[in-house]
Amino acid sequence: MSDATLHATSPDPDDFSVQIADQVESFLVAVTEVAKGDEPDSAVPFLLLEVSQLLLAGGRLGAHEDIVPDERYEPDLGPEADVDVLRERLAVMLEPIDVYSEVFDPYEPRKAPVACRISDDLADVMADLRHGMAHYRAGRTTEAMWWWQFSYFSNWGSTASAALRALQSLVAHVRLNQPLDDLNGLDTDQGLGEDALAEEAGQVMAQEIAGPLGLRTVK
Repeated sequence: MSDATLHATSPDPDDFSVQIADQVESFLVAVTEVAKGDEPDSAVPFLLLEVSQLLLAGGRLGAHEDIVPDERYEPDLGPEADVDVLRERLAVMLEPIDVYSEVFDPYEPRKAPVACRISDDLADVMADLRHGMAHYRAGRTTEAMWWWQFSYFSNWGSTASAALRALQSLVAHVRLNQPLDDLNGLDTDQGLGEDALAEEAGQVMAQEIAGPLGLRTVK
């Protein structure tokens, strides 16, 4: 992609920056709607779809050449939008399966898994994407693209990938009628090792959460 693409003045749907911004906007709107809790029965499948689509945009940003912002220093955006309300609403909605275990860096040997929350992950991704969207809406397209690419590598890419693995695993457990390790009640501030996670986790049959979260089991 050429730099001219990032500086396009017309909203050409074929422009790389327009396509990325559209995918980011779609994710922001979709997760905000899910967090309202109006349709909890479809929450998990919908989040699985939206995170998957967002990571396609992330992959495109990751494969793109380094984007250099127009200005040396990032323009002041003012106060950041608060994501705590969204985080709390998602935590309530996903309460049965919010906590999962994750290894942060698969290339760092002997790292013990830690307890994470899908609600925290999604809220953190939303904060990163909103920051870039504020630049985009202010007409600073290259600044927005730089931010989305930088934060994809530094935070939201790995965070969204972890959430996607958790959501995909949940759906797979339910569809395959397999018991699910319930990490409910684990403290995400604890650095729990694999043995501790296994000891703490109770067995919950998939059908106990399938109905409320909009998932069906295989007959």
